[in-house]
Order: sequence, then C-alpha cells, then structure tokens
Amino acid sequence: MSGLVFLSGRQIINLIYSFKGVQVMVDRDLAQIYNVETRVLNQAVKRNTERFPADFMFQLDQEDFENWRSQIVISNSDKMGLRRAPYVFTEQGVAMLSAVLKSDTAVKVSIQIMQAFTELRKALQQHQGLLQRVDQVESRLSLHDEQFERIFSALEKGDVNPAQGIFFDGQTFDAYSFVSKLIRSAKKSILLIDNYVDETVLILLSKRRQGVEVTIYTQSISKQLQLDLDKHNGQYPTVSCRILQKSHDRFLVLDGRKLYHIGASLKDLGKKWFAFSRMQHGIDEFLKLLKNSNQ
Repeated sequence: MSGLVFLSGRQIINLIYSFKGVQVMVDRDLAQIYNVETRVLNQAVKRNTERFPADFMFQLDQEDFENWRSQIVISNSDKMGLRRAPYVFTEQGVAMLSAVLKSDTAVKVSIQIMQAFTELRKALQQHQGLLQRVDQVESRLSLHDEQFERIFSALEKGDVNPAQGIFFDGQTFDAYSFVSKLIRSAKKSILLIDNYVDETVLILLSKRRQGVEVTIYTQSISKQLQLDLDKHNGQYPTVSCRILQKSHDRFLVLDGRKLYHIGASLKDLGKKWFAFSRMQHGIDEFLKLLKNSNQ
C-alpha cells in the first residue's frame, strides 16, 4: 500500500451507501482509507467477531452486491475482480474498527469517518420533510397518471360519457346526440324507464349495437305505442315493453351496471331545460326492486 489516503468529509460521505435503509461503508473503501489491504482489515475483524454483531457488520447479499457494483465508478477489469460480495460496516461498526486496528492513525481516521456519518445524518434529517413532500407529490402524480391512462384508454375506445350535466332549451341535437351515444355504448342490455314513450324513442333505441337487448318500462301501453312497437320490431331486433306504474322519474340502465337518472322523457329532449346524472350507488337495489315490481 502507498501512503495514507486523507479524504474530506464530503469525499467520505460519497463512500457511504444506503442498503435497506441502513447507512454503511464497504470494506474495500475502509481499507483504502485506513491504508491496509482489504483482507487484512477483514482478518482483524474476524479475530474479534464478538465485537461485530450483525448490526455492526454484515455481508451484502447477491442482489445488493450487483446493485452496488452498478452504482460505483470503477473499471471493467476492477469489476471482474469483485467476485465476492463485500462486507459492509454500519456507523457502530466503523467506530469499533479503531479498537481492533489498534493504532493512533486508525483512531484519527475513525473519528473523521464518524464525523462524516454525523454530517450525513444531519443533512438527511434537515431534508426529511422535503423528501416526504416529494414522496407525496410522486404518489399523487402516480394516481393522476393512472386516472389519465384510464381516460385516454376510454377516449381511444370512444366510450367516455359525462357523469352529469344540463341541457337547455333549444339544445335538441346535443341532447339527442348524448343519449344516442349512451345507447350505442351498451354492449349487452338497455333498460329504459319512461312514462312517455313514442316512435322517437324507438328511433333512438334503433341506434343500439347488434345483439343488445332492450326493455322499456312505462305506465301504460297505448294502441299507438303498440302499433309503433310492432312496426319497429318488424324491422329491427325486438324491443320489449312492460308496464310499471311506480316510477315518476326517467332512468336508463346500461348493461346492468350503469344507472343514469334523466330529467326529461327521451321524446322531449331539448324542448326544455333538464339535467342528467349517473348514479354511483344503489344499482343493485334498484334492479332488485325493478325485478320485484315486474313479477
């Protein structure tokens, strides 16, 4: 070995690594600082194993060893020489080294290293609040990324529908376009509860996908409605119509899982102000009561 390697506190801090939340130094770096060979340092430790419990010194596992090798700046030939996972020393282990190496120089070097540990610990404590805020921001960004991913995926599929909104007098086309989009989004079934159904509602329902079953619940089936149903069912897949006299409002259920409350009959879309909203809760109870009412 050549002469002693005197490092600044900052240089020593750069040799302190974090493994699983523990700040440690690697045996080869310590040996260089103490001006001894790595094997000599480890031999001195092994002769005093009772002074180095697991929280003072331990050997890196293979995964940590590979991570450490990828982080440090060394030549390829030097990396080839690092075939054995090194031993690492915690702050307490470094303090104990001065006792087993038994020299005035070792004591001075250990003090310098301990001061570097202390400086690093203070810096981490000072920035702990900032690190926590950064973690919180990253967590929120991760959540937002997931939400944006779902939105973009839905946009690509063309099935994004607003959860609530208002249409005003005269917005006839916009209102019909919105309801048509809802109907086209159904993949299996459509349930419509509307006390005022006419041929315009059947025209809207004719825009559904092939194979989607439709059931209309209304307070009465007039002769004109029955005539319109017969004409519709003669050309398009059958729309079933049943009597339900317990509902005042209008509801649209898509695929048995999306429940919309609609403030106007579908035949009157755009004629007056009306609101719509998707109901986030109670869909199972709603369908259960609807089934019981139809028995």
